[in-house]
Amino acid sequence: MIRFQNVSLMRGTKPLLVNADLSLNPGDKIGLIGANGAGKSSLFAMLRGELHADQGSIDFPTKWRMAYVAQETPALDRPALEYAIDGDVTLRRLQAELERLEAHEDMDEHGMALGEVHGALLDADAYTVQSRGEQLLLGLGFSLDQMQQPVASFSGGWRMRLNLAQALMCPSDLLLLDEPTNHLDLDAIIWLEDWLKRYPGTLVIISHDRDFLDEITNVIVHIDERKLKRYSGNYSSFERQRAAALVLAASAMEKQQRTRAHLESFINRFKAQATKARQAQSRMKALAKMEELAPLRAAAEFSFEFRDPLAAPNPLLVLDGVDAGYPLLDEHGDKVGAKTIVKHINFSLQIGQRIGLLGVNGAGKSTLIKTIAGELAPVEGIATLGKGLSIGYFAQHQVEMLRHDESPLWHLAKIAPTVREQELRNFLGSFNFPGDMVTSAIAPFSGGEKARLALALIVWQRPNLLLLDEPTNHLDLETREALTLALAQFEGTVVLVSHDRHLLRATTEEFIIVADGKLQPFDGDLDDYKDWLFKTKLGKGAVNLPSPVAAAPAPVAAKAPAAVAGGGERKEQKRMDAGERQRLAALRKPIENRIKRVDEQMAKLQAKKAGIDAELLDPAVYEADKKDRLKTLVADQAFVTRDLEQLEVEWLELQEQLEGLAA
Repeated sequence: MIRFQNVSLMRGTKPLLVNADLSLNPGDKIGLIGANGAGKSSLFAMLRGELHADQGSIDFPTKWRMAYVAQETPALDRPALEYAIDGDVTLRRLQAELERLEAHEDMDEHGMALGEVHGALLDADAYTVQSRGEQLLLGLGFSLDQMQQPVASFSGGWRMRLNLAQALMCPSDLLLLDEPTNHLDLDAIIWLEDWLKRYPGTLVIISHDRDFLDEITNVIVHIDERKLKRYSGNYSSFERQRAAALVLAASAMEKQQRTRAHLESFINRFKAQATKARQAQSRMKALAKMEELAPLRAAAEFSFEFRDPLAAPNPLLVLDGVDAGYPLLDEHGDKVGAKTIVKHINFSLQIGQRIGLLGVNGAGKSTLIKTIAGELAPVEGIATLGKGLSIGYFAQHQVEMLRHDESPLWHLAKIAPTVREQELRNFLGSFNFPGDMVTSAIAPFSGGEKARLALALIVWQRPNLLLLDEPTNHLDLETREALTLALAQFEGTVVLVSHDRHLLRATTEEFIIVADGKLQPFDGDLDDYKDWLFKTKLGKGAVNLPSPVAAAPAPVAAKAPAAVAGGGERKEQKRMDAGERQRLAALRKPIENRIKRVDEQMAKLQAKKAGIDAELLDPAVYEADKKDRLKTLVADQAFVTRDLEQLEVEWLELQEQLEGLAA
C-alpha cells in the first residue's frame, strides 16, 4: 500500500500540498490529474525520493521495485534494442557478473557461483529478452531496422519512446508514467493500453488523454485545493462524481448562507432587547461556531471559437493523380530525385467535410497533410486549389516554429500589422494571455501555453480549411476540451490527425486511412480501427506482449474493418448499424423526455425558491405581527429545497443512464 499521511509540500513560496492524506492499494491503476502547476510531477518526484515533503510521510513497501521514464537520453552509439533492454538493470547486472566469472582463468573455483548466476538468469527470463525487447519496440512503433540504429540517430520524440521502452522492460512493482502518450501516435497508444491493462503491479499515470485514462485506470487521484482526493473508477466516472459533488457543495453552501443570514438578522434585531437578550446571545455563539464552507470550485474553464470563414470555395482543393513524398537532395542541396510515400492520390475536399486521417506510424499521414497544405510539392500529379482557399495549418512541431524571444503580441502583430494594438490584446486575452503576459517573451511559457498561442494565430486568420497534425500535444485536459468544442462548432472543413480519440470522435464525421502507400476510405469507427491494428500491424505480438504478467490471455480475435470487407458484408454491417441506432434512439427518447420535464420542474422550483429567499431577507417579515407568514415561508423553503435536491439527484441519474447507452 502507498500511504500519504499529513503531507505538506512547498515549491518556493507556493504551497502545493497542505496536510494531504491518501491511501492507494497494491495493484491499483491510478490516474493522477490536476491543473498545470498543481504538483503532479512533484508528487512523482517525492515517490522517487528525489524530493522530500516539508511535513508528513509517504510510505510504501521498501521491497517494491520502481520503474519510471527517464527525462534525458544520452546521445549514445548503443543500438536502440540494447538500450531498451538496459532497462532491466538486474538482468544486465547478472550478465556482467557472468562475463566476469567466465573470464576468470580458474573456472573450477567459481563453478558454484557460475551455477547460481545461470539460475538467476533463467529466473530473469534472460533467454527470451531479445524477442521481448523486439516485440516491445515494435509495439512502440520501431521497425526491425531502426532497432539496430544508434540511440544518437533518433530525434527527441523517438528517444522518449526509447526511455519508455526501458521503463517497460524493467520488472517492477510500482510503475510511474508521466504523459507517456505525448510522443506516441494512435497505434502505439493502443498497443501501450493493451500492455498496461495486463501490468500486474501498481501503476500511476499522469495524462491529459481522457480515453487513455478511461481504458486503463480504476482510481483517479485529483490534486485540488492543495489536497489529494481519491475517486473510484476511471476518468469518466470521476467527472460524474465531481459534477455531483459540485451540485451538493453548492447546495450546502447556499443552505449555510441562508442559516447565517437568519441568525444575523435575529441577532441584529433583538440583541438590545432585554426579553430576547439570552436568545440573541445563544444565536451569536451558534454563528461563531459555524464553520465557513469553502466553495467547491470546478476547474477554471477556457473556451474559444473559430471565427466564420470569409469565403467558401467548393471544392476547396482537388488532388489529381498525386504522388506525395519528399525531395532527395545531394550534398550541395540540389534536388536529385524524390522519395514517394503515398501514391496515386485522387482526392477532393468539399465544404463542411470533417475527416479524421488514420494510419500506422510512418504510413504517410503527415506527408499527405503537408502536401495539402502546400508545404510539400507533389512528386507527381496536379494539386488544384479553390479560389479563396484559406488554410489554417497546425503542424506537429508548430510550437518549435514560434520565435521564443518574442511575445504573443509580436507574433499576432506580424500577421495583422494594420490592426490596432488594443484589438490584438483583447483577442489574445480571450486565449488566456492577460496583462504583461501579452508582451513577455514566450521562452519561459509552458508547452501548453505555446500551443495555445499557435492555435490563436490560426484562429485569427479565419481559415476555411483546418489541417491539424497532432494539435493536442502539450495541451491539458481543459484546453483539449476547449479545442474539441471549438472544432465541433467550426463552419469550415477539417482534416485531423490525432492520437486523442475523444477529439477524433467528437469532431470528425468520416475516416480516411493511409496504408500500404495508398489513400482509401475507412468504413468503420475507431473501435474497428483498433481491431484492424491488432489483426495487421500488431499481429501475434499482441498475444506475446512483453508484460510482467505470466501467461497473459490473448486478446479476442479482431474483426475485419469494413474497409477491407466485401460489398455484401459492408451492406449488412450498415443495416445492422442502422438497426442499432434505431434501438438506441428508442431507448433514449423516454429518458430525454423525462430529463426535459425534470429541467422544467427544476426551473419552476428555483424561481419559487428565489422568491422565498428574497422575502426571507426582508427584515419586515420578522416583525411580531408577521409570525404566521414567517412560519409559512420557512416551511415552504424547506419543502422547495427538498424537492429541488430530489430532482437534482434524479437528473444526474438520468444523465448517467444516457451516457450508459452511448458507451
